[in-house]
Amino acid sequence: MSANAKITPSTLSIKDLPWQIAWSQEKCTLCGQCTAVCPVNAIEAGVFRKRIVDVDINADRQPGNVYKVYHGIRQRTDPAYHCVGCGMCAMVCPNDAIMPYHSDEAEKLKFHLNQGGQPERRGGRRNAPSGVLDQIKFLRISMLTDPALDAGRHEFEMRTLLGRILPPEQNMEIVRQRGWIPPVREIYPLIIGGMSFGALSPPMWEGLQMGVAYLNEEMGMPVRISTGEGGCPPRLLRSRFLRYVILQIASGYFGWDEIIHAIPEMKVDPCAIEIKYGQGAKPGDGGLLMWHKVNELISAIRGVPMGVSLPSPPTHQTKYSIEEAVAKMIQSMYMAWGFRVPVYPKISATSTALAVLNNLTRNPYAAGLAIDGEDGGTGAAYNVSMDHMGHPVASCLRDCYLNLVHLGQQNEIPLFAGGGIGKNGNLAANAAALIMLGASGVQVGKYVMQAAAGCVGSETQRCNICNIGQCPKGITAQDPRLYRRLDADDVAQRLVDMFVAFDTELRKIVAPLGRSTSLPIGMSDALGIGDKAAADRLGIKYVV
Repeated sequence: MSANAKITPSTLSIKDLPWQIAWSQEKCTLCGQCTAVCPVNAIEAGVFRKRIVDVDINADRQPGNVYKVYHGIRQRTDPAYHCVGCGMCAMVCPNDAIMPYHSDEAEKLKFHLNQGGQPERRGGRRNAPSGVLDQIKFLRISMLTDPALDAGRHEFEMRTLLGRILPPEQNMEIVRQRGWIPPVREIYPLIIGGMSFGALSPPMWEGLQMGVAYLNEEMGMPVRISTGEGGCPPRLLRSRFLRYVILQIASGYFGWDEIIHAIPEMKVDPCAIEIKYGQGAKPGDGGLLMWHKVNELISAIRGVPMGVSLPSPPTHQTKYSIEEAVAKMIQSMYMAWGFRVPVYPKISATSTALAVLNNLTRNPYAAGLAIDGEDGGTGAAYNVSMDHMGHPVASCLRDCYLNLVHLGQQNEIPLFAGGGIGKNGNLAANAAALIMLGASGVQVGKYVMQAAAGCVGSETQRCNICNIGQCPKGITAQDPRLYRRLDADDVAQRLVDMFVAFDTELRKIVAPLGRSTSLPIGMSDALGIGDKAAADRLGIKYVV
């Protein structure tokens, strides 16, 4: 067969790929560590034939060709095995003989990833620049000689409330009618968002839980973590650490049989129940745990067969409106825990968020509303959903908060914002901006993976293979050969470091505002931005 007969429409050269492997024959000792550690098998050992011109000036014969054979590393160009740029090969190479480099031109792989008629799915976040959060400035600085100006010397109440906070007269009315007051929790304003046991590897999930327990019990920071959909290990449900956990129920109901059966044996109540109706990275889609990650442990906890993909419906199938959801879902979850645990929904940031909020305002059972913006991360989503659907969290949150102000209920229903917070590393600044736009707290996920476990995924199309269970760091892998690379104790220590650093930066931002007794929720007069359209949209100052 001729060489031309082997070329197909999806045949690519190395130049066409977004990541290209540079390998040095002189430095390489052929130890094989790079090929062993590559999560997508993008490189392989090869046998090369090299022509060398043999010239001997002392010989009478004519110069000739000498062919030498040597072994080396070559990059595969099949779209199914394209390099994802994770850099694990460079991390393990003892001689610095190999390194991935980003292509210097527009990559063409995107046109060839729909093999078999299936559009591309991936993990991570959208491959797009961040929004307005990083452009917001904090303008209001107190000129009084107050020690509150020094974040290092002043004690601040870095707490927020999760739960319905009704006026005294309404509380008394509910007590008279039902003998019940809506439960409220005092928590830290930075919440670890829903990343499920299944999406994350066992050591990653365990490390996060240990870190949260340490922050609460040793450092006095009431940090909370959401389980995401999929339930959680039975021993956590029956431990005293459950008080630091927000249990999430989503449209797939995965893992909820185990949770319901454990209720009579629970030593403490969970912090709250989060009902997930949507997520910002893929609004209109349900969750998806791909079959690559459904091992024996995950199948046992979720009550499903091994090796099958686990898609959640895009909506709760028995609920056809938000009114019905409040009446059925929220109230039934309250009843399951004897009306002791706050229950609130989580929705995608869309133009319909106000309709959801308006229905929640009329029911005292709704403990809050979590809004997930378009830059939120995901374990598996279609590229088209991640890059072209959704609503920026800042403007959606602002609309909801101003609507509550119009109704006079801005202090009653807490709003929690998520999606792309800390996308460029500015976690405290982004969180403070959202709090001043009206959020009672913020939820983060991808930033935690980056800070606590060293996730190498990025918005420049690097790595982002969370969905197939081949995470090179072992963060989102269910294969023991991969997740043994991750130490749960190290994850816990880095999580604690992350929260302490965040706390210091948030205090530094809040201190000059003169609000040392409470978070500056809705204090938008302290904000400014150099984009006139954004300033008008958010109702903050335009500064140049």
